[in-house]
Amino acid sequence: MRAAIIFDCEFLCLEGSQRRFWCAAHDPDPVIAQIGAVKLGLENDFPLLDMYKAYVRPIDRFGKQYRLDPYFTELTGVTEKDIEEEGLGLAEALDAADVFSGGERFWSWGKDELNMVAICYYIAGVTPSLPAQRFDNAVKLLLAAGMPIEDLGRTPSNKLADYYGVEHPPFKAHHATDDALSVAYTLQHLLRNGSLQPQDFDPMLVPAQVWGSGT
Repeated sequence: MRAAIIFDCEFLCLEGSQRRFWCAAHDPDPVIAQIGAVKLGLENDFPLLDMYKAYVRPIDRFGKQYRLDPYFTELTGVTEKDIEEEGLGLAEALDAADVFSGGERFWSWGKDELNMVAICYYIAGVTPSLPAQRFDNAVKLLLAAGMPIEDLGRTPSNKLADYYGVEHPPFKAHHATDDALSVAYTLQHLLRNGSLQPQDFDPMLVPAQVWGSGT
């Protein structure tokens, strides 16, 4: 079955890091600590086929593992124990995500791949294993489905399912798997009601004046 991979990642921050663009002297590099992905079928009743989740050991540019700031743990729910007991190396986590994808395109609410692949691999000093062409921006899909541009810019991924009134299990905001699920449930809803078509998930031109809101 054809599918789309809806993913999200959580990257290190202190309180205010996003506002400072991670440029303060004490801000960590925005390397990832958690990946979540959902496989959305693009045929039949558009089922949610599978999920992938991983904790990633956050390594700085000198090869030392970051300690998680309490603010990050409160925000995401990711703890030092999670990283210690279940954390994978970056390459291992992304290779597993690639296997999970089955070669299908990855979609995020915005451009999370810039943190997940571009920044993390640059910090690690290695060549990315996943090319940019494997990724796309789910904001384009919502634009195609008719979501107003002004709402695109102010709706975070964890609020997207609620925006469309889609029933779903409880989500934790800023949790990679739950944020990916929120986007996946929304896309499933739009496919089922005909606002989106499977061919909308094929490569297409980026519409003008579109932006995402991140996570």
